[in-house]
Amino acid sequence: MRFVQFLQVLLLLLLGGYLLLVSLENPGRVRLPLPFADGEVLLPTGLALGLALLLGAVYCALLLLPPLARLRQRRQADIRRRRQAEERLQLTLRSRLGEAAPLAVQPFSSPPTLSVPAEAQP
Repeated sequence: MRFVQFLQVLLLLLLGGYLLLVSLENPGRVRLPLPFADGEVLLPTGLALGLALLLGAVYCALLLLPPLARLRQRRQADIRRRRQAEERLQLTLRSRLGEAAPLAVQPFSSPPTLSVPAEAQP
């Protein structure tokens, strides 16, 4: 899938370079017929080719949407599965710790003091 995206970007860059060269070599005007009317639009060559490049970019973006949507759904499903697995493991751990005999907790005592024999005292 990444190869197809690479090809799309490469094709778009090549198309952009070609459009730039054409617009620099032909500074005239282009007549574009309107699809739903009887008239036509007179545009500079650079603008017409820029619109063609923009249409190509939109087309590439639309081709990328389905894989991105699937990737997002897959990530959400993975997160949901991990969360459920963690909850099951926590419940299992709590039940196992609850079944185990409770540990005897010894109260905190101060460290033992060293007693010095009477003969050693000055």
